[in-house]
Amino acid sequence: MKSLTHIHSRTAVLPFENIDTDRIIPARFLTTTERTGLGKSLFNDWRYRADGSENPDFALNKAEARGCEILVAGRNFGCGSSREHAPWALTDFGIRAVFSNEIADIFRGNALKNGLLAVVLADADHQYLLEHPGIELNVDIAAQTIALPDGRKIEFPLEPFAKHCLLAGVDQLGFLLQHEAQIAAFEQARAA
Repeated sequence: MKSLTHIHSRTAVLPFENIDTDRIIPARFLTTTERTGLGKSLFNDWRYRADGSENPDFALNKAEARGCEILVAGRNFGCGSSREHAPWALTDFGIRAVFSNEIADIFRGNALKNGLLAVVLADADHQYLLEHPGIELNVDIAAQTIALPDGRKIEFPLEPFAKHCLLAGVDQLGFLLQHEAQIAAFEQARAA
């Protein structure tokens, strides 16, 4: 997992409410345990027409959304079943942060464990971002702030362990492996 300290990007906006994990990555694409290659199927049923061509009306297919690393989504993003494939698909596509005024708890946990910043914003801040698609933001994970072009900063909450893992670029297993020597010493002392 790559370290995530700052994000400087324009936003792509999907204002729809209740975007569930099956919409993010349809179940028929859950045939792998690899974290790569899923980006091509992200929002598959919205991004592509029946003939396989891109749907030009879908927000992420528009020229102004290409390369955006921040997704601003409607209320209750990531609801539905628990599948790590959803944050894997988002990160593989290039999304590094999701902002909403409500994010499903299980999705948010899976996202943070997999290097995707999932931030719940106050309603007014969320509404501002929804109304300004393509706005350029500077996100500082250590400071837990989002800087707007007008100089205003939005603070966001982030659980300390999740923050540590994002900044260090490690998942939970990686964190434990960093302490392998101490764990072995403890086990050895306990066995004696």
